[in-house]
Amino acid sequence: MRLRHLKSSSVVVEDGDMSVLCDPWLLDGAFYGAWAHYPPLEFEPSDYNDVDYIYISHIHPDHCHGDTLERLDDDIPVLIHDYQSDFLRHNVEAHGFDVKELPHNERVHLGGDLHLNVLGADNCNPEKCGKYFGCSWWMESESGGRTDGSTQIDSMGVFDDGDSVLVNANDCRWPMSAGACGEINDRYGEIDMLLMQYGAANFYPQCMADYTHAEKLEAKADVAVEMLQDAESFIDVLEPDYYMPFAGSYVLAGDNADLNEYLAVARRDEAKDYFERSDAVPDSSVCVLLNSEEHFDLDAERQSAPYTPIDEQEKAEYIETVLADRDFTFESDPMPDRETFRELIPEAYEHFEVKRQDLGYESETTVYLQLVDDEFAKISMQGDGFEFVGVDEYESAEEYVRMDIDPRLLVRILQGPRYAHFNNAQIGSHIMFHKDPDVYERPLYYAMSFFHTPA
Repeated sequence: MRLRHLKSSSVVVEDGDMSVLCDPWLLDGAFYGAWAHYPPLEFEPSDYNDVDYIYISHIHPDHCHGDTLERLDDDIPVLIHDYQSDFLRHNVEAHGFDVKELPHNERVHLGGDLHLNVLGADNCNPEKCGKYFGCSWWMESESGGRTDGSTQIDSMGVFDDGDSVLVNANDCRWPMSAGACGEINDRYGEIDMLLMQYGAANFYPQCMADYTHAEKLEAKADVAVEMLQDAESFIDVLEPDYYMPFAGSYVLAGDNADLNEYLAVARRDEAKDYFERSDAVPDSSVCVLLNSEEHFDLDAERQSAPYTPIDEQEKAEYIETVLADRDFTFESDPMPDRETFRELIPEAYEHFEVKRQDLGYESETTVYLQLVDDEFAKISMQGDGFEFVGVDEYESAEEYVRMDIDPRLLVRILQGPRYAHFNNAQIGSHIMFHKDPDVYERPLYYAMSFFHTPA
């Protein structure tokens, strides 16, 4: 079995004549134009039209990228986890692909000697309760709140050829995935290769508008270490012969380019140094880093070429001279007026309020959603409705979260997930946050992801 690394979490698993392209994000522009690759790609998605399957772990566009799928041969069957929700399947089918949903924790023969077993990130079997997407989304963490909660969208894929075993954990988080890792250990025993996330693909701390430069750098360092600790937990439990930190490498483009210095993503060579110093990582486990399109042969236990680290000065120049000039996908939309928001927000609020009540969540925190002309939508987290207010009321507010979004993107979000989604706007660093007090209420942000007209 061979592992070929393309970019970020996009890899190809090869065994004999069989090959599987995993999580294809092979063009810049994910998250409404904000996410790009560095070093820049030197190949086209169509260069990988000869694969036998595509495996997509979850819906986020750095794993399931619409523009990339449009460049791939839609005769290639796509494999996904059998989620209770059909959102991922429908999204992929919209690009013309046939989708095969694989049962939870069931070893499926792909061809030749190659098999794939897909497990939900939190080891939930949808056949048991019928509520895989959306159940237990908010739970107490075993690690002091670092990674509490279930995203309810991730899966991990286990490839084997009867000899070698490769675990692709992509964006799965610890300790949510402890149960799934236990299942893998019980079933497969020795793991030859582990692929795991090591960087924070989120909006913190770069989107904290109230933070000083020094506070952002301090938070960046803290989050980077937390993510590396998550990753080392996977290595500690699975004890692979080899492991590769891969998911989470990206740079920000367009007007968000100046936020790159605050991204909580270590360089991959820095991650390697961290793991090799860690007491939690077994001495027998070896870190592998691959440049784009290079491969590691699990049978021969060698890689096709040494890893060349990124030159930070060249990267900074590329961001400044190339990426910073790019446009976001929504910037060609007309700028909305007040009346547009007065038409969209009432129905969006009703949809949000149903979800908030369903969650049983309430808070004295008020959300101020910036609109146009110094106007805000003031949104209650206690069922007291919403109102349109001016900047003076916001400036006198206490216990609030203010969210600033480009009005053109906000219109897309309010129109529903077919156009844009709150969570993807967050991950793309398109929302700037002001908070008082500086407390992260996770269910508030989850509830706001339903602040749109029904699909």
